[in-house]
Amino acid sequence: MADASAFGDGVAIVGIDCAFPLARDTDAYWELLLRGGDAIGEVPPQRWDPAAFPAADGAARAGLARGGFLDDADVFDNDFFSVPPREAAAMDPQQRLLLHCAWRAVEDSGVAPGSLAGSGTGVYIGVMGGEWGRLHLGDYDRVTPQLGAGSSAGMTANRISYQLGFTGPSMAVDTACSSSLVAVHLAVGALLSGECDTVLAGGVNLVMSPALGLVYHQLGLAAADGRCKPFSALADGIGRSEGVGLVVLRRLTDAVADGQRIYAVIRGTAVNQDGRSNGITAPNRWSQEQVVATACKRAGVEPREVAFIEAHGTGTALGDTIECAALGSLHREDRAEPCAIGSVKGNLGHTEGAAGIAGLIKVALALHHRIVPASRFADRENPQLRLAQRGLRLLRSPLRLPPGPTVAGVSSFGMGGTNAHAVLASAPRPAPRTTAKRSRPGVGVFTLTADTPGALIRNLTEQADAVARRPRAAAAALCRHSNRVKTGLPYRFAVTAGDTEQLAAALREAAEGGLPEQIAHRPWSVPSVAFLFTGQGAQYPGMTAGLYRESAVYRQYLDAADAALLPYVDTSVRDLLLAGESQGDQQGDEQRDQHGVSGELTQPALFAVEYALAATLTALGVRPAAVLGHSVGEFAAAVTAGALTLDEAAHLVATRGRLMHALPDGGAMLSVQAAPGALRQLLAEEPQAHIAAVNGPRDTVLSGTAEALARIAETLEEAQVRARDLRAPTAFHSPLVRPVLDRLRAAAGTTEPQAPDVPVFSTRYGRLLAPTERLDADYWAAQAESPVLFADALADLETVCAPTHLVEIGPRPQLLPLAGRAGLSSSVEFLHPAPGPEAGGTELAELVAQLYRAGLDPEWERLYDTDVTSGSGEKLRGYCFSTAHRYWTAPPSPTRPGANETGPGRSTSTPPRPTSAPAGPATSDPVSRDRDPVLAAVVDAVAEVGSYPLEQVVHTARFYEDLGFDSVMIMQLKDRIEARLPHLGEVSVQQLLPALRSVGTLAQFLGGHLTEGVRA
Repeated sequence: MADASAFGDGVAIVGIDCAFPLARDTDAYWELLLRGGDAIGEVPPQRWDPAAFPAADGAARAGLARGGFLDDADVFDNDFFSVPPREAAAMDPQQRLLLHCAWRAVEDSGVAPGSLAGSGTGVYIGVMGGEWGRLHLGDYDRVTPQLGAGSSAGMTANRISYQLGFTGPSMAVDTACSSSLVAVHLAVGALLSGECDTVLAGGVNLVMSPALGLVYHQLGLAAADGRCKPFSALADGIGRSEGVGLVVLRRLTDAVADGQRIYAVIRGTAVNQDGRSNGITAPNRWSQEQVVATACKRAGVEPREVAFIEAHGTGTALGDTIECAALGSLHREDRAEPCAIGSVKGNLGHTEGAAGIAGLIKVALALHHRIVPASRFADRENPQLRLAQRGLRLLRSPLRLPPGPTVAGVSSFGMGGTNAHAVLASAPRPAPRTTAKRSRPGVGVFTLTADTPGALIRNLTEQADAVARRPRAAAAALCRHSNRVKTGLPYRFAVTAGDTEQLAAALREAAEGGLPEQIAHRPWSVPSVAFLFTGQGAQYPGMTAGLYRESAVYRQYLDAADAALLPYVDTSVRDLLLAGESQGDQQGDEQRDQHGVSGELTQPALFAVEYALAATLTALGVRPAAVLGHSVGEFAAAVTAGALTLDEAAHLVATRGRLMHALPDGGAMLSVQAAPGALRQLLAEEPQAHIAAVNGPRDTVLSGTAEALARIAETLEEAQVRARDLRAPTAFHSPLVRPVLDRLRAAAGTTEPQAPDVPVFSTRYGRLLAPTERLDADYWAAQAESPVLFADALADLETVCAPTHLVEIGPRPQLLPLAGRAGLSSSVEFLHPAPGPEAGGTELAELVAQLYRAGLDPEWERLYDTDVTSGSGEKLRGYCFSTAHRYWTAPPSPTRPGANETGPGRSTSTPPRPTSAPAGPATSDPVSRDRDPVLAAVVDAVAEVGSYPLEQVVHTARFYEDLGFDSVMIMQLKDRIEARLPHLGEVSVQQLLPALRSVGTLAQFLGGHLTEGVRA
C-alpha cells in the first residue's frame, strides 16, 4: 500500500489520454518529447488554401501555411457512441475528439468506462473560441437542431457526461490560452470540496480556419515559419497547433486506497487575473508572479523546492521576457541548482485552449518516468532573458530526476489576462510487498470487448502488437488489468495465458482467425449453470494438489474444509492430499488409485475437494442455478445449497466414511452397460445383488456380495454385455450397509437442516427436492442404502432449470460422460474446473473464460493471488476506434418532411460516409420491406432523420440504443412519417412512445393504426 501521507492531501492523476500532432496517444507524445521531435507541418488541404488570402502580406501567408495539425482529425466512430450520422456531421469536431479521448482516459485510469455510468463523475473542459459555430451558424438556411447543439462550447463537456452517463458537474471553460489549466484548477476544487469523487479535466483545440492566425499576425505575435521557439534567440512569435488531452483525477487518498496507478500528484493550483495593465492582450509580470506564489503556498512548498517548470513559453519577445522575470523573482533564491524551465510549444506549437493540458501531461509523464525532456531551441538561448542570473536554465539534454520526492510546476496564461499555475509532485512510492514463491507462473484470463465483431478484431490486433513489444514475463497482472478495464461492451473475447509471449501469440491468432471460438456476443441473459457433485470412485492421490498450489481462493476453501474435518478425522485431509501427490507419482496406476485417500478418509477427502471447488467457483461469481449430488457428492451439494453448514456436513461425511469402512468385507460393485429393466431377471436370480445406481439409459451400477456379482458378470460376458468391476471396498447403496444406518441416523440427528437457497435435485428421489422436504436424519440414513437415481434427477434438472452449462464438481470427470450419454439438449455445455491429476490454475481459468464469453460477469479479483491484485502498474493500449467514418467542416443540409433525398444530407465538401454494419445484431430484410409499405416508410424516415444508409436501418434496430435517437429526432421522425403516410392521420408522440422499441415495433404499431382508421 502506498503512503499517501508522504505528500499530505492532494489530487492524483490516475489516467491520461491525449492526441497531438505526430503523437496519436500518450506513449507517442512521450516519445516525441524525449527525442525532441518537431510536429510542425503544412496545413492539410481540407482546412484552407494559404494562397487564397491575397489581402495578407507574404509573411502572413507563410504563417498561415504551417502549423501543428492532427492526423485524422475528421475521424469519429459515431456507431460506437450510438450517434446518428446526421448528428455526428453537425457536431463540432472538438466534441468528437473529446469523446474518443474521454473513453481512453478512463480506461487508462484502470476502470471500465461503463462502470462509471450513473456516477457523479465531473467533466471540466477548456476550449477556446467557437470556430465551428462561426463557420456554420451564419448560414441560416442550413441551421438544424443538431447543428445548434453541435456548435455549443458547453457541449464539449456535456457530450462526455451524456454519452458516458456521468451525473456530476459538467462545464466548459474559456479563458483563452489558459482554458484547460483553469479547467484542471476547477476540477481539483470539486474533488477537494467533496463535490465529486472522480473528474475528467483537460482541453481541446482544432484550427479550423486561418482567422486567429491573421489576428496573431496583425498583433505582431505570429512566427513567420509557424513555429514557437520558447526562450530562444530565434523566437519570433506564435505558431498555431491543435490537440486534445484529458486527465482523470481522484483524491490522493481514494486513489491509493483503490490501488490505482498514480502518474503524479497535484499539490496545489491557483488562478488569477492581470486586471488593468498595459493592454488586455499583454501579460502582467506581477500577476504571473503572484499566481505561481499562491499555487506554491497552497501546495505547501517553497519555490526553491521546485525542480523544473513547464512554462507557458509561447516564443514571443514580450511574453518570454515577462515570464522569465516573474519566475526568476521567485526561484532564484537559496537554490543549489538553477530551476529547469521549458515549454512543449517548442515541439507542438501553441495548442491554445489545450496548451495547459499539454503542459500538465508533459510534467505528469516526466515525474512518472523520472526524466525531464530537453527543450527544443535550448541551444540558442536568448541572452536578453538573463536566465542564469534569475536562477533558471534551459535543458539541452534530458534531465534524470534523483531518487525521492520531486516537485514541479506548470504555467498557462490566457491572452485576456487569466493566469493559472499548478504544482505537481511525484507519486508516493508503494510500500514494498513480499511475493509468495510459485512453482510456475500464475495463469490469468485476458479479456477484451468491443462494440462490433470488426472492432474486436481491430482491438485484438492493437493489443497483440502492444503485448508483443513487452519483455517476456508472467501475464497474470496484465490479465487482471484487462478484467478491470476491457469489459462492458457487447462482443467479448477471453483467453488464458501464463506469460506475455503466450498472450501475444493468442491475441494475434485470434485477430488473424476472423471470429475465433474465444469471441461471443453478449447474450440477453447470463448462463444458467448447474453443479454436479461427483460420487465415490473419482478419488486419486494428490487430487487437486496442482490447483491448491496455483489458486489462492482454492487454497482458502480447502483449508477451511480441512479445518472443519479435523475434529472428526484426527488427521489433516489437506496434508494427506498434498503428500499423496508426490508419493503417488512413484506408484503404478493400480496403487495410485488406492494410495493416500483409501479407507475411512476417502469420503472426507472427496467432500473437502468438492466443497472447496464449489466454494471457489461461487467466489468467482459462478453461482449455481441448481445442484445435484451423486451419492457422497450430496453432502458438498447440501452445503453449497445452504441446507447444511460446513461443520454439519463435515461431521456427517466423516461419520459416514468411518461407518462404511467398518462394514465387513465381501461387498462389491459392478458397472453394467444395460438398462435396469434388462437386468431384472438376473437380479431376481441373485437376491444378494441390487441396483445401486441408475446413471443413464444404459448406465447401471449393481451392488452386493462379491460372489453374486461375479456370477452376474460371467452371465453378462456370455451375453456380450459389457460389465466392469468398480473395485469398491463396500457394497454401497444396498441392504448390506444396514448394520450402520442407525448410527448414521443418530449422527445426522444432531444437524439442523435448513431450506436450501439453491434448488437441490435429489438423487435419492430422482427429482427436485420439494419445499417441505428437508435433508434430515432420515434422509441421510435412507440415502446411504437407496439406489442413486442420477439419470432421473438429471432429467428433472434439465426440465425444470434448462441449464446452459453443467459443471462437474469433483477431482476428475465422472458424471459428465454419463450426462453426455443421457440425451440432453445439444446446446448444453460441459465444464470441469479440475479435470484430472495434471489440472491446476489453467483449467479453472479456462472455465471462467468460457462462462465469461457466455455472458457471466465473474468476480475477477478472486481469480488472482494477492500479489497480483495489489499491483497497479500495468497499462494496456486504449480502445482502438474505427477510422471508417469521417466528418469534417460541413454539416448536412436540413431536410423537410417528405423531401426526396438521395444521400445522407451532406454538402459536397463532406467525404461520403462508407456503409457500415447494421447497428443491431440482425441483418436487413429487403424482401419484407418491399412487401410492407408501412415498414418501408418507417425505414426511409429513420434513414432521413439520422442520415443512416438504408441497410443499417434493420427491422430489429433499437431507436435509442442502436440508432441514438433523442426527443428532437423523435419529433422529426413523426413529421416525416406523417408526410410519407398521409392516410395515417395525426398520431401523437405519446401514442408513438410505447412503440419506439425498434424499427419493426414502430412499423407494426403504425400498420395497426392505419387498419383501425380504415375500419372506422
